Amino acid sequence: MVIAAITSCTNTSNPSVLIAAGLLAKKAVEHGLEVPGWVKTSLAPGSKVVLDYLQQAGLMPYLEKLKFHIVGYGCTTCIGNSGPLPVEVSKEIEEKNLVVASVLSGNRNFEGRINSEVRANYLMSPPLVVAFALAGRIDVDLRKDPIGKGKDGKPVYLADIWPSQSEVEQSMASAITSEMFRKSYAEVYSGDERWRGLPVPKGETYAWEKDSTYIRQAPYFDGMTLKPGAVEDIHGARVLAVLGDSVTTDHISPAGSIKKDGPAGKYLIAHGVQPAEFNSFGSRRGNHEVMVRGTFANVRLRNKMVATEGGFTRHLPDGSEMSIFDASEKYHAEKVPLVILAGKEYGSGSSRDWAAKGPRLLGVRAVIAESYERIHRSNLVGMGILPLQFLPGENVETLKLTGEEVVEIAGIREVAEKVSSGRKITVRVKGGREFQAVVRIDTPQEALYYSNGGILQFVLRQLLAGKTQPEAVTA
Repeated sequence: MVIAAITSCTNTSNPSVLIAAGLLAKKAVEHGLEVPGWVKTSLAPGSKVVLDYLQQAGLMPYLEKLKFHIVGYGCTTCIGNSGPLPVEVSKEIEEKNLVVASVLSGNRNFEGRINSEVRANYLMSPPLVVAFALAGRIDVDLRKDPIGKGKDGKPVYLADIWPSQSEVEQSMASAITSEMFRKSYAEVYSGDERWRGLPVPKGETYAWEKDSTYIRQAPYFDGMTLKPGAVEDIHGARVLAVLGDSVTTDHISPAGSIKKDGPAGKYLIAHGVQPAEFNSFGSRRGNHEVMVRGTFANVRLRNKMVATEGGFTRHLPDGSEMSIFDASEKYHAEKVPLVILAGKEYGSGSSRDWAAKGPRLLGVRAVIAESYERIHRSNLVGMGILPLQFLPGENVETLKLTGEEVVEIAGIREVAEKVSSGRKITVRVKGGREFQAVVRIDTPQEALYYSNGGILQFVLRQLLAGKTQPEAVTA
């Protein structure tokens, strides 16, 4: 096990589990236990109040003794901001092809999300995070196996250091006050001296910095007209990726660290940013140039068009293997629209907006999947991407689709002008083959979004027309 993180998701609303973690740390230190050097530990509360009551309870020194120092407040490890592993650990993982684990008290552990080098990620309570950090490995049964050896050389078990409910309650009663919360939240918008010292431009519109690598003016409204044009059918499309079941929004959306040899890293280096200053995709989500280069770039993505794991595909018809972003750029230059083929539960997960924004910027016009996660399907419509669903019993395998097909989807205008859920549309592939797919534009409002090219264009047109509130549509 190489990462043990107490994260913000479970820290703010439930002080009892943080107190329990501190009490467990105290007992562990008293028994002489230590966290092995290969385990990267962190404590990232969601609120500064956590530090207040851990200090008041006298527990913070024990957490710090076990290397659970506060690294910040808010999302860290859950969204891939665990930072790099120690060089020696990374080298061992790569050279020996190790499957290593992380434990975290968050609520997200999708593939490739926590750290690209960590394949197994387990969710658990804060005190258990501390316990497994002490054990240094995941393949133990802490109900019967020792956590480690104490200062007397004898084995120490979880039962020896697990705090009782009464201990937790007593500590909470003496350490937590309502005044802590009032004081901390009264100052939440004040910030520190650096925040208060930032220059604030004047004016009612945002002053875009042309050379910023963090925030750039996105191209969603480029070329937009006051009234939407006619919805166009999809002709001559190529398949960007053929994906299997349970592809999550974390496989699609950029998250975590930015690799220097990936498209996003190369972009930043070309703009004068050194790898040490890359930061993360989360911190650069205001720069579409970075984010689009990280879309479908998850190291665990499996595109059936290539044998290589990660964000790769083949550009057709020449068949050259390259990154999904580079292929999309070539297709864009050739004016070729793109399609994604997928299996069941496409878009499960929680990385919402960029899982739809990224494909749109890559040039994806339609997704054909066996089934969708509800919110992601709606978000695709909101970005002007047509979600289609294979008929029951049909999928990529039964239809013998390889991803090498040229795809035609006609009749889109008719299905986009009104609620179309359940309506079928014909998908043709080169060679005269065709199959039916179900249109998943499910509500009258979604039909409006799609006919406008997306929700952003719809809302802007409503505002330009002088309507302070976007018009709602009733069935």
